Amino acid sequence: MNAVMPHHVRESCVSVFTDALHTNKEDMSATIFPDLLAEVRTKLQAKKAEMIMSFPYFIAKEAPVTRTTSLMEYKCSFTGSINETENLLLSVSVPVTTLCPCSREISSNGAHNQRAEVELTVKPLKFIWLEDLITLVEGCGSCQLYALLKRPDEKFVTEKAYANPMFVEDVVRMVSQQALAHPDIDWFSVGVESFESIHKHSAYAYVDSKDL
Repeated sequence: MNAVMPHHVRESCVSVFTDALHTNKEDMSATIFPDLLAEVRTKLQAKKAEMIMSFPYFIAKEAPVTRTTSLMEYKCSFTGSINETENLLLSVSVPVTTLCPCSREISSNGAHNQRAEVELTVKPLKFIWLEDLITLVEGCGSCQLYALLKRPDEKFVTEKAYANPMFVEDVVRMVSQQALAHPDIDWFSVGVESFESIHKHSAYAYVDSKDL
């Protein structure tokens, strides 16, 4: 949490932050951000107040063939700010598999694939479930990732990725198309980093909806 305070204010921002968080600890969610930040802004006579809440989010997910259930972890965050207007951003970081189209085209046996991290940040027009954003992203890679796979599942994931090769630019493009079509998303950004399996470097692509 941070605040843009006028130079003459002597109030301790740490104590104000701590009190506000303690008061709302039983109901800490994105829905309380406007009131919490308005309280902090008033007490500190601040021009702007902002809070970022980051947390791991777990979803029970079934393997594609054996239906083995395991918990999949996703990194999520809420970013709220208030000055003349209120602003709330939701972010999800979702791992997917990507398979290189070039490698598949030039190779007679197989193609290299890798894990990629997709970070989608949205400004919602109304309430959006994190699960909906995660599902949106997971459908845009060569294949989804899973916390636990058995051999029939590994076969499915490997073959699905091979049948659906994608560059990081392709993933960014697909996520962008889905986000643009979502009726409850006002603004978004999406970045994809592919941790290359046969290169020292990573591949990266990014787009901001304001540039589209």
